[in-house]
Amino acid sequence: MRDDVRIDDVRIEDTRAGDEAGVLDASRSTFAADVHRDLQLTPKQLQSKYLYDALGSHLFEAICQLPWYRITRAETRLLERYADGLVEPLGDPCTIVELGCGSGTKLATIAQALRRRGSPVLVHLIDISATALELSERTLRVFPHASIVGHRATYIEGLKRAAAARRGAMCVLFLGSNIGNLDMPAAAEFLRDVRGCLRAGDALLLGADLVKPAGELLLAYGDPLGVTAAFNKNLLERINCELDGNFDLAGFDHRPVWNAARSRIEMHLVSRRAQMVHIRLADLTVLFAPGEAIWTESSYKYTPESITELVTEAGFRSYQQWVDTDARFAVTLFIVA
Repeated sequence: MRDDVRIDDVRIEDTRAGDEAGVLDASRSTFAADVHRDLQLTPKQLQSKYLYDALGSHLFEAICQLPWYRITRAETRLLERYADGLVEPLGDPCTIVELGCGSGTKLATIAQALRRRGSPVLVHLIDISATALELSERTLRVFPHASIVGHRATYIEGLKRAAAARRGAMCVLFLGSNIGNLDMPAAAEFLRDVRGCLRAGDALLLGADLVKPAGELLLAYGDPLGVTAAFNKNLLERINCELDGNFDLAGFDHRPVWNAARSRIEMHLVSRRAQMVHIRLADLTVLFAPGEAIWTESSYKYTPESITELVTEAGFRSYQQWVDTDARFAVTLFIVA
């Protein structure tokens, strides 16, 4: 999320209920309005949440398997190694809520630990990507002790729904360093909103990528196979398909940038030449100069201390932190203060 742009949190309704066609129309209308606004900003921008259509979700899962992108493997190692201790302070029964569920494999590790201690569990999956919800539900079907509810919704709206249907204590999972996609003020506000949905004794399990050498970060976000480039360019193709745009994908290059002053990796799409793009359903014609970029995503990097400070200021206390020192990744369990 950009420092100079604040995005409304609640945008997409749960398509598991109600008129799905109406929901999709509303979602497309919001997409068009956001594109209309964001491509007229300076610098030009597109919101990172729109990277995750069906193809984008599959491409991101592929990125997680790349040897240069170590976040997923590091986080999975920590969860597998410390899962039993991690679930020890959680109540019984327990409601697990994952914000941004991805493929569900990391949540499955928590579900296995709860099964080992004999606890029934209610799982709520929250994501704006229908593909991610389907992947996660498929992964978790092997756990007969788990009841699974999927919400196609933004994080806080989905969390409110899960909290209304909770059984026992609730543990919110926010993994994959998704906290890094929010700028610092937005991250602090988001964590306060999460805290507002919880009560004493509830927990937050947070995964955060840590600061590391710039070369390593640039390789992770600009892999030699071009998978991350395809993931980034797919956003232009989504605009072409859903909003009747005419972006020439060959006219843009994927470029990762390490912004040391802001402690973040930025992803940009850089125009190779002067060009004009029409997006009919966004009612927009936009001009690009040679070398002009669209800023599509930021990923903030933390220190173990800074992530703890950020979350405790939102009304949590740190219970325990586990760090993968090789890949520089931290998983921290917080309890509602």
